[in-house]
Amino acid sequence: MVDTPLSSKVVLITGAARRIGRALAFASAQAGADVIIHYGTSKESAEATRQEIVAMGRSAWTVQADLSRPDEVARLAENAFQLAPVFGLVNNAAIFAGGPFGKTSLADWQEHLAVNLTAPFLLTQSFARLLGPERQGRVVNLLDWRASRPGVDHFAYTVTKAALAAMTRSLALSMAPNVSVTGLALGAFLPPESGGRDPDLVNRIPAGRWGELHEAGHALVFLLAGPAYVTGEIIHLDGGRHLL
Repeated sequence: MVDTPLSSKVVLITGAARRIGRALAFASAQAGADVIIHYGTSKESAEATRQEIVAMGRSAWTVQADLSRPDEVARLAENAFQLAPVFGLVNNAAIFAGGPFGKTSLADWQEHLAVNLTAPFLLTQSFARLLGPERQGRVVNLLDWRASRPGVDHFAYTVTKAALAAMTRSLALSMAPNVSVTGLALGAFLPPESGGRDPDLVNRIPAGRWGELHEAGHALVFLLAGPAYVTGEIIHLDGGRHLL
């Protein structure tokens, strides 16, 4: 088994300075990839992530962009390809806010749409154009188990992730045969930044535990380095929660 299946590949990961994105950046680097670390406001965290990846013997760069602004999303893609020939795009960055339908304001709705759906659309479109018709590539969209089992909470977030899941499948057709497009639907890995872990949550997860960050990293590496014949698929990494 090859220990560094992403050797000589360059991966752009949005929201890679912190939390899940940071873990995905490290996993990609451990698999041999050079990593372009996108961040919005977490400049110091992005630089710390870059330095840790460089210490692993890989190349790494940081690029800043406000994903709620279409012009900055376009600039992000251009800047990334100027740094290195990007092979993989990981649309990880997202807004995760609570609130049921009745308490979702127009501003909340538009903010979630801009970052969680429009930004991946624009960035993937730019990625396809800059990649060119001859090169092979991969796109992985970070999703959520809620997309297949929507509830009444996190209304705007859930709707945008469900739409991103549909876009993942459509893109797999549109970008074939040179680019495979897949999704990684996560469950409980990290508690919300606004609070601690819900002690009762594991009772609602068939696996009976929280996910571990290295598991998310392993799944991403499979989607980036595994068979290109896998496209249009969404892997649920949620301990079976989407089944309930």
